[in-house]
Amino acid sequence: MKTVWKKVLIGSGLVVLSASTVLAVHIYQVTRPKITDAERVVMARVDFKQDIDSTEAHVITNWLYSQKGVEHVLCNPETNIAVFTFYPVQTKANDIIEALKLVGNYKAERYMPDATAMQKGCPYE
Repeated sequence: MKTVWKKVLIGSGLVVLSASTVLAVHIYQVTRPKITDAERVVMARVDFKQDIDSTEAHVITNWLYSQKGVEHVLCNPETNIAVFTFYPVQTKANDIIEALKLVGNYKAERYMPDATAMQKGCPYE
């Protein structure tokens, strides 16, 4: 009889612990701070329609980093692609890319995925 009560108490304790954990996770998800527009970071991709070497990639990277609102830059001379993250509250990707084309006399354009690719993208904001 003693073992039955012990099993009931252990089982009840596990149920209460599980319910408390689920409740705590739910409360956290509902009350966590939301990302404001000022904190939101967006990614843009630039496709160069010409070959760029590692020296030009370095120049492009430095130039992009010097632009207001740009947070992080990756430029790959093997694929002729640059990717950068920026704060859309501070700047616009199209403006940065147009300025880059003028400053460096580059043949470049912003890559914009089609509707099919957007459906396969990250579901999170």
